[in-house]
Amino acid sequence: MVHLPARTPYARKLHGQDIRILNGTTIRPGATVPAAVNAAWLLAHTPLNWLDALHLHHIDMEDRSTLEHLLDACATSGVRVVFTAHDTRPMYGNTAEFTDRLRLLLSAKVQWVCLTENSLTELAGLLGTRPPATVIPHGYVAPPDALLRREREQGTGARFLMYGASRPSRDQLSPVINWSLGVTDPASTLRLLLRAFSPADFTPDSRVPLLLDTARHDPRIRLSMHPYPTDDDVIDAGLTSDVLLLPYLWGSHSGQLELAFDLNLLPVCSRTGHLAEQHRQHQGLVGEPEWFDWSTGHPNLFGERFLTAVENATARLASAPRRLDRTFLDYRTEEHKAILTAYTQIYGSAR
Repeated sequence: MVHLPARTPYARKLHGQDIRILNGTTIRPGATVPAAVNAAWLLAHTPLNWLDALHLHHIDMEDRSTLEHLLDACATSGVRVVFTAHDTRPMYGNTAEFTDRLRLLLSAKVQWVCLTENSLTELAGLLGTRPPATVIPHGYVAPPDALLRREREQGTGARFLMYGASRPSRDQLSPVINWSLGVTDPASTLRLLLRAFSPADFTPDSRVPLLLDTARHDPRIRLSMHPYPTDDDVIDAGLTSDVLLLPYLWGSHSGQLELAFDLNLLPVCSRTGHLAEQHRQHQGLVGEPEWFDWSTGHPNLFGERFLTAVENATARLASAPRRLDRTFLDYRTEEHKAILTAYTQIYGSAR
């Protein structure tokens, strides 16, 4: 099977004895499926009789007509198509374009997966009909096996982490400025682990230069960048941190929140989308994030709410050292077996 796209930790973890991922492998002489394959490459290698299943993860990165041609090519070759609805609103583009792509998937009769019950309800409301979806939880980001011989490193001051690409759904600038001016403990640190910037990040109204300038002027802020942070990069950063900052302006689900649960980090998280439901899915095995609500009130209050949450999180850290929770990681292992079983059934039954 092929994941499109495949660079997210979510896609990379969906492998098992009954699932062979073809991303990055040679399918015939002279044809190696790119690890970050796109629809155009697949269409250039039709018929797709070398493929059993295509797993779509994000649909607003492909041109609409290209996506339609890909779905037609899959139908012609008998390729099963599965779509995981990570997002219930567009990460790029507008709602009308996003909804149109969702309706295209409905018409192609692909099998849908939702990460939470409420996201399925939201999509049904958006489309006016209930998609043919199975609810399968997000699951881990850091594989429990990778943490068997590791432990969280302990520090003196509170250590904060924020990582990821610059996206419209995230506010990176104001949290960094608020943290720099509002957290006065000289022993506290903030690590920024960023994905490489592109020209699109430096438009005339870009906030990136001010973000970089703020980071450079506070010696407690450690700034690092990778072309595309690997799982190991993120896990290493998380094991040397205490608090994960998740300043989403909006969003549906969060792998970063699941990583915080994996590594027993305290999430400081905006209450948006279905993140609260992600927390509730873990049967009381994880602590409550330090929520701040940006869904109501004037935007000028956002900074105040964020900084209050940071102060509350700092106070919570003083109660006890945070080590890896081996009981929760055992639960993650069993949870993942159930996730793989559910996906294997869908890969085999999708039409």
